[in-house]
Amino acid sequence: MKRTYFIFLFALVFGLGVAVVPAELCAQEAKPAQEKVGEQAPAQEKDAKSGQAYSGMYTFLREGEFVQVTVEDEGHVTGFISRFGDGESDKGAFLDQFFKSGKLEGNKLNFITEIVHGVSFDFKGTAERGEGKNPGDEAYFVLKGTLTENASDVNKKVTSHAREVVFKMFPQDATPAPAVRK
Repeated sequence: MKRTYFIFLFALVFGLGVAVVPAELCAQEAKPAQEKVGEQAPAQEKDAKSGQAYSGMYTFLREGEFVQVTVEDEGHVTGFISRFGDGESDKGAFLDQFFKSGKLEGNKLNFITEIVHGVSFDFKGTAERGEGKNPGDEAYFVLKGTLTENASDVNKKVTSHAREVVFKMFPQDATPAPAVRK
Protein backbone atom coordinates (compact mmCIF):
# COMPACT_ATOMS: atom_id res chain seq x y z
CA MET A 1 0.00 0.00 0.00
CA LYS A 2 2.81 2.43 0.90
CA ARG A 3 4.58 1.56 -2.32
CA THR A 4 1.47 2.33 -4.37
CA TYR A 5 1.07 5.60 -2.47
CA PHE A 6 4.70 6.66 -3.24
CA ILE A 7 4.33 5.71 -6.91
CA PHE A 8 1.10 7.71 -7.10
CA LEU A 9 2.70 10.67 -5.29
CA PHE A 10 5.80 10.49 -7.54
CA ALA A 11 3.63 10.36 -10.66
CA LEU A 12 1.54 13.28 -9.42
CA VAL A 13 4.57 15.48 -8.60
CA PHE A 14 6.39 14.50 -11.79
CA GLY A 15 3.24 15.08 -13.86
CA LEU A 16 2.67 18.52 -12.34
CA GLY A 17 6.33 19.41 -12.84
CA VAL A 18 6.10 18.58 -16.55
CA ALA A 19 2.86 20.52 -16.86
CA VAL A 20 4.28 23.61 -15.15
CA VAL A 21 7.62 23.79 -17.02
CA PRO A 22 6.14 24.13 -20.51
CA ALA A 23 3.76 26.83 -19.24
CA GLU A 24 6.74 28.81 -17.91
CA LEU A 25 8.64 28.34 -21.15
CA CYS A 26 5.63 29.48 -23.17
CA ALA A 27 5.23 32.52 -20.96
CA GLN A 28 8.86 33.45 -21.52
CA GLU A 29 8.56 33.08 -25.27
CA ALA A 30 5.38 35.17 -25.38
CA LYS A 31 7.12 38.40 -24.31
CA PRO A 32 6.76 41.24 -26.82
CA ALA A 33 9.71 41.93 -29.10
CA GLN A 34 10.35 45.32 -27.46
CA GLU A 35 11.38 43.61 -24.24
CA LYS A 36 14.12 41.63 -25.96
CA VAL A 37 16.95 44.09 -25.55
CA GLY A 38 19.30 42.37 -27.99
CA GLU A 39 16.83 42.69 -30.87
CA GLN A 40 15.72 46.30 -30.35
CA ALA A 41 19.10 48.02 -30.63
CA PRO A 42 20.04 46.64 -34.08
CA ALA A 43 16.63 47.68 -35.47
CA GLN A 44 17.12 51.24 -34.18
CA GLU A 45 20.67 51.34 -35.54
CA LYS A 46 19.46 50.11 -38.94
CA ASP A 47 16.72 52.79 -38.99
CA ALA A 48 19.24 55.51 -38.09
CA LYS A 49 21.77 54.39 -40.71
CA SER A 50 19.14 54.16 -43.46
CA GLY A 51 17.58 57.47 -42.43
CA GLN A 52 14.20 55.89 -41.72
CA ALA A 53 14.40 57.19 -38.15
CA TYR A 54 13.88 60.67 -39.62
CA SER A 55 10.46 59.66 -40.96
CA GLY A 56 7.66 61.49 -39.21
CA MET A 57 5.63 64.64 -38.91
CA TYR A 58 7.35 67.99 -38.40
CA THR A 59 6.16 71.54 -37.75
CA PHE A 60 5.91 73.91 -40.69
CA LEU A 61 5.76 77.70 -40.94
CA ARG A 62 2.62 78.44 -38.92
CA GLU A 63 0.69 76.84 -36.07
CA GLY A 64 -1.49 74.03 -37.45
CA GLU A 65 0.72 73.44 -40.51
CA PHE A 66 3.02 70.45 -40.86
CA VAL A 67 5.42 68.48 -43.07
CA GLN A 68 5.13 64.69 -43.33
CA VAL A 69 8.44 63.05 -44.31
CA THR A 70 8.80 59.35 -45.13
CA VAL A 71 12.27 57.98 -45.86
CA GLU A 72 12.06 54.87 -48.00
CA ASP A 73 14.68 52.50 -49.38
CA GLU A 74 17.93 53.93 -50.74
CA GLY A 75 17.21 57.42 -49.41
CA HIS A 76 14.12 58.03 -51.55
CA VAL A 77 11.89 60.51 -49.69
CA THR A 78 8.13 60.94 -50.06
CA GLY A 79 5.78 63.19 -48.17
CA PHE A 80 3.71 66.32 -48.24
CA ILE A 81 3.19 69.73 -46.69
CA SER A 82 -0.20 70.61 -45.20
CA ARG A 83 -0.57 74.35 -44.96
CA PHE A 84 -3.04 77.22 -45.02
CA GLY A 85 -3.47 79.02 -48.34
CA ASP A 86 -2.30 82.61 -48.67
CA GLY A 87 -3.78 83.59 -52.04
CA GLU A 88 -7.00 85.46 -52.72
CA SER A 89 -8.83 82.31 -53.83
CA ASP A 90 -7.54 80.00 -51.09
CA LYS A 91 -7.02 82.31 -48.09
CA GLY A 92 -7.31 80.16 -44.96
CA ALA A 93 -8.08 76.94 -46.89
CA PHE A 94 -6.06 73.88 -45.92
CA LEU A 95 -3.84 72.77 -48.82
CA ASP A 96 -1.81 69.56 -49.23
CA GLN A 97 1.29 69.76 -51.40
CA PHE A 98 2.90 66.42 -52.17
CA PHE A 99 6.60 66.02 -52.82
CA LYS A 100 7.48 65.90 -56.50
CA SER A 101 10.94 64.64 -55.58
CA GLY A 102 12.90 64.01 -52.41
CA LYS A 103 16.25 62.54 -51.43
CA LEU A 104 18.15 61.82 -48.23
CA GLU A 105 21.90 61.23 -48.50
CA GLY A 106 23.41 60.68 -45.08
CA ASN A 107 21.63 63.40 -43.15
CA LYS A 108 21.33 65.82 -46.10
CA LEU A 109 17.66 66.21 -47.03
CA ASN A 110 16.22 67.82 -50.17
CA PHE A 111 12.65 67.91 -51.43
CA ILE A 112 10.56 69.85 -53.94
CA THR A 113 6.76 70.00 -53.77
CA GLU A 114 4.21 69.97 -56.55
CA ILE A 115 2.76 73.35 -57.51
CA VAL A 116 -0.58 74.05 -55.81
CA HIS A 117 -2.42 77.30 -56.55
CA GLY A 118 0.76 78.71 -58.08
CA VAL A 119 3.02 77.93 -55.10
CA SER A 120 5.72 75.30 -54.62
CA PHE A 121 8.40 74.77 -51.97
CA ASP A 122 12.02 73.68 -52.24
CA PHE A 123 13.84 72.52 -49.08
CA LYS A 124 17.61 72.01 -48.86
CA GLY A 125 19.06 71.15 -45.49
CA THR A 126 19.78 68.46 -42.95
CA ALA A 127 17.95 66.11 -40.61
CA GLU A 128 19.58 66.29 -37.18
CA ARG A 129 19.10 65.38 -33.55
CA GLY A 130 17.15 68.06 -31.76
CA GLU A 131 16.57 69.00 -28.16
CA GLY A 132 14.21 66.07 -27.42
CA LYS A 133 15.73 63.67 -24.88
CA ASN A 134 14.22 60.33 -25.99
CA PRO A 135 12.89 58.88 -29.26
CA GLY A 136 9.26 59.93 -29.53
CA ASP A 137 9.80 63.23 -27.67
CA GLU A 138 8.97 66.53 -29.34
CA ALA A 139 11.96 67.82 -31.38
CA TYR A 140 13.90 64.56 -31.04
CA PHE A 141 14.80 65.20 -34.68
CA VAL A 142 14.73 68.56 -36.49
CA LEU A 143 14.96 69.58 -40.13
CA LYS A 144 17.29 72.58 -40.54
CA GLY A 145 17.93 74.37 -43.77
CA THR A 146 16.72 76.76 -46.43
CA LEU A 147 13.09 76.73 -47.53
CA THR A 148 12.41 78.52 -50.81
CA GLU A 149 8.81 79.46 -51.62
CA ASN A 150 8.25 79.85 -55.37
CA ALA A 151 5.07 81.72 -56.30
CA SER A 152 3.92 82.32 -59.86
CA ASP A 153 1.43 84.99 -60.81
CA VAL A 154 -1.16 85.01 -63.61
CA ASN A 155 1.54 86.08 -66.10
CA LYS A 156 3.66 83.03 -65.11
CA LYS A 157 6.25 85.29 -63.47
CA VAL A 158 7.90 83.36 -60.62
CA THR A 159 8.90 85.11 -57.42
CA SER A 160 11.15 83.21 -55.01
CA HIS A 161 11.52 83.89 -51.31
CA ALA A 162 14.14 81.92 -49.32
CA ARG A 163 14.38 81.71 -45.54
CA GLU A 164 16.26 79.70 -42.94
CA VAL A 165 13.96 77.32 -41.06
CA VAL A 166 13.98 74.73 -38.29
CA PHE A 167 11.10 72.24 -38.33
CA LYS A 168 10.67 70.17 -35.14
CA MET A 169 9.43 66.58 -35.14
CA PHE A 170 6.06 66.21 -33.41
CA PRO A 171 5.97 63.97 -30.34
CA GLN A 172 4.90 60.42 -31.10
CA ASP A 173 2.36 58.49 -29.07
CA ALA A 174 4.26 56.25 -26.70
CA THR A 175 2.83 52.87 -25.89
CA PRO A 176 2.62 52.24 -22.16
CA ALA A 177 5.38 50.12 -20.71
CA PRO A 178 4.34 46.58 -19.81
CA ALA A 179 3.53 46.05 -16.14
CA VAL A 180 6.26 44.35 -14.14
CA ARG A 181 5.03 41.30 -12.24
CA LYS A 182 6.35 40.69 -8.74
